[in-house]
Amino acid sequence: MVELIQANDGAHLQDKSSETSLTDKDLRRRAMNVIPGGMFGHVNASQFPPGYPQFFTHGDGCRVWDADGREYLDLMCSWGPIVLGHRHPRVEEAVRQQLARGECLDGPAPVMVELAELMVETIDYADWALFCKNGTDATTWAVRIARVATGHRYVLVAKGSYHGIANWTVSTSSGFIPLEQRGTILFEYNNRASLEAAFAKAENDVAAVIVCPIRHDVHRDLELPKDDFVKGLRELCDARGTALIHDEVRCGLRLNHGGSWEPLGTAPDLGAWGKALGNGYGISAVVGTDAFRDAARVILATGSYWFAASPMAAAVATIKELERINAVQIMHDLGTQLQEGLRSQAQQWQLDVNVSGPPQLPFLTFHNDRDERLAFLWTKACIDRGVFLHPFHNWFLSAAHTPETIDKILEVTNQAFKIVATCHMDDGDVLSACE
Repeated sequence: MVELIQANDGAHLQDKSSETSLTDKDLRRRAMNVIPGGMFGHVNASQFPPGYPQFFTHGDGCRVWDADGREYLDLMCSWGPIVLGHRHPRVEEAVRQQLARGECLDGPAPVMVELAELMVETIDYADWALFCKNGTDATTWAVRIARVATGHRYVLVAKGSYHGIANWTVSTSSGFIPLEQRGTILFEYNNRASLEAAFAKAENDVAAVIVCPIRHDVHRDLELPKDDFVKGLRELCDARGTALIHDEVRCGLRLNHGGSWEPLGTAPDLGAWGKALGNGYGISAVVGTDAFRDAARVILATGSYWFAASPMAAAVATIKELERINAVQIMHDLGTQLQEGLRSQAQQWQLDVNVSGPPQLPFLTFHNDRDERLAFLWTKACIDRGVFLHPFHNWFLSAAHTPETIDKILEVTNQAFKIVATCHMDDGDVLSACE
């Protein structure tokens, strides 16, 4: 049953059938018995202090509700996929219509061709598109295409960058052996000299350089690309017969509708897209130029659910709606309002913070924050007051946020800054009573 309920700032749909009498604590206890460690991956809340929610029951617009029934203004947007807002009506209707015809058939549904055509029309450098499920699928597929097309072996990756969990990525996780990562060479983001040194180390046997449109490593301030780095990267790749791959998984459809570096006058050869592409439905994509079409054609890459129809229908509806409402500008303006408000509040409370990133993907860190104790304290204060965000991963804006909801978020962040200012001692420690 779906019931229309009235919130302070308007009507919201609440799916009563998704509610459960089980608490977050109950679900964690049950999960510990049947899921190793109780939870896995980047959504594992056990790394946070008590009070961080692990399980969520539903979302609507720019709001989510946890298993204990607490409502939050959502600044994580499901870690990026939600770009139009949870349960956007145009996207949900497109999915409903496709499900009525079929989801997993003996071959792809016609919507696959429609989506590929739309992506080629939308993305400035794309001449073709292929579809998969996750960001790792897309980045790995793009690297394989680059190796086939160029005949080279190595891939250059900026230190600290996250390009998925495949064996070629540099990972500190268990289960990898050095042999699997010998084809990956590191360089410093925004540092042309470091990039040139990486090329030299590979003896110019470089199949691809893969970069994110912005540097968004966890635990660090976000960094925008420097113009000379962008131009130099393109020049170096062209001079050495190397493919330039953009990892657009996190930034795509938020920074620019047709490719994040399009406003900089530079385009990649291949792009890995995901997250926002389906507004929460599981789909990612590899796009590329004609020069890489034949290489993409001969590689075997497939999955039983890569051809599922409803996520493709969701992606078509998402892309069209983003363009119709000029969502990139909406998110930019809202993010600017949020970032300016955070800077002003921190200054008011005499707290040394850095607000970084493009407005659509904002982030905040505290200066000299030993073990991120201030970040955890501030974030927990926000969560306790109904704003969901993260202490060491960038946040996300969606087109469902409004100037009014940003004002409400800033009311909460101001209270959280007050708590930090009250608990913060001159030596940079945090009083135990405030933890």
